[in-house]
Amino acid sequence: MTADSSFWSEVIDGTWSAARYSTLGPWTLREGRGGGGRVSAATLSTVATPVDEDQITAAEGAMRDMEQPPLFMVRPEETALDGQLAARGHVVRDPVTIYTCPPDALMSEPIPRVTVFTIWEPLAIMREIWAAGGIGPERVAVMERVPGPKTGFLARHRDKPAGVAFAAIHGSVAMVHAVEVLPHQRRAGMARWIMRAAAFWAAEQQADTLSVICTRANVAANGLYASLGMQAVGQYHYRHLKDGA
Repeated sequence: MTADSSFWSEVIDGTWSAARYSTLGPWTLREGRGGGGRVSAATLSTVATPVDEDQITAAEGAMRDMEQPPLFMVRPEETALDGQLAARGHVVRDPVTIYTCPPDALMSEPIPRVTVFTIWEPLAIMREIWAAGGIGPERVAVMERVPGPKTGFLARHRDKPAGVAFAAIHGSVAMVHAVEVLPHQRRAGMARWIMRAAAFWAAEQQADTLSVICTRANVAANGLYASLGMQAVGQYHYRHLKDGA
């Protein structure tokens, strides 16, 4: 599936929701309450809208008023904004790739019994696995805020908890977030089984697209999604002031 950056911004907001959204001139501002960049970054409400320095300064101030460091999501079409932010001292953080495939592309192989459970609300062990990977209560609160169909996944290996993930639906797209496998359970195919379970769930929800976002620095995860036949269809990166200056 290919679509413009505005479409993917909507999918992200619909499946990984900020606590509050507001508009300031050309900007959409997000109040994240500690839930990470995706729910805290400012974006242009319309992709690639020209902005001036005063409008950037106003967005920076508004984010500080929310007790958040200034953070901007920059999409591929927004080269002018990217240059303006760079000139103001904002450095690149966390470039990511968006991958997609039809759910049925991952449904040819049945999931072994008791390998992945589809569960919502999250069990205590799921919260513990997320927390061990740096996905703490603030990010679980993001999941709880998502308005549409959603679920969690708990993977098991050798009769022990192994990994978790979260997925939600926006429109006809299922997006997977917060994939985390315990270090001692890695290299056993757990993330692969989680993604296959997500595909079956997405199909049950009548989604026609399964998607996931991955930081480019995560070489292993990018390799996994490519090996599953998922295609890169979008990207973005953040810019922020180094050391919160």
